[in-house]
Amino acid sequence: MKKYIALALTVATLGTPVCAVTSVANEKSKELTAAFVQKQVNQSMSIGRAIKSIIGHYPQDAEVVVSTALDLYPEKYKEIIHAAISAEPALTEMVVTVAIEKGVAECSSIVKTAINAEPSYVDFVVRAAANATPEDLHEIVRIAVLTEPDSADSIVQTLSQSHPNKMVDILQTAIGAVPFVGEYMVDALLAIFPNKAEKVVTTAVRESTEQKDYVKRILETARNAGVDMKDLEDYARNAGASAEEIAQLVEQTP
Repeated sequence: MKKYIALALTVATLGTPVCAVTSVANEKSKELTAAFVQKQVNQSMSIGRAIKSIIGHYPQDAEVVVSTALDLYPEKYKEIIHAAISAEPALTEMVVTVAIEKGVAECSSIVKTAINAEPSYVDFVVRAAANATPEDLHEIVRIAVLTEPDSADSIVQTLSQSHPNKMVDILQTAIGAVPFVGEYMVDALLAIFPNKAEKVVTTAVRESTEQKDYVKRILETARNAGVDMKDLEDYARNAGASAEEIAQLVEQTP
């Protein structure tokens, strides 16, 4: 890939005024990159295989390659995203950001595709997506926890750290989507926001009142995290927990 960029600079500088060298070089570089990507696609008969091969050989040029591929084949965005992340997981955040900026699909679809490509990098996916389109935070949370529920606690923790003023909204959305892991989300949030125990516990219990087992586990988790017992009773009561649920909590306290 470097030889194509170098060639673009050579072509641009021959007979070109100095003030125009940069812009011409950039255009030539884009043209040559596009030609190179198309050539690789024609040879491999697959955009996915082509992207994986190019990034494998030229990881330093991954951003321009992904950007070019999405320009050339926007309808193949899932294949491009999956191939790029599979080839170099460390580039996950960049790939998601570029795809969203290109507007090739809804943010939620890009998030789901990226998580499926490399689930262990889910934190990078949601952080990049939320930073690129903060107005889509609700949908980003919902799709992310549904796609990778085992990482719901990490997703909630990551996004709440990046957007602390949206912590309650993030927790509400996540528990609404995957209530069966609410206790782990509570544990994750209390670890980084111990001073916001009232908001965390109240929100979690309120969103789980229809599932007694979930409420019980959330309250036990908060107690084990060090929330004062008297405060915990008040939080639970204010959030709609039943007298029976609160009584069970008290009885189980050593």
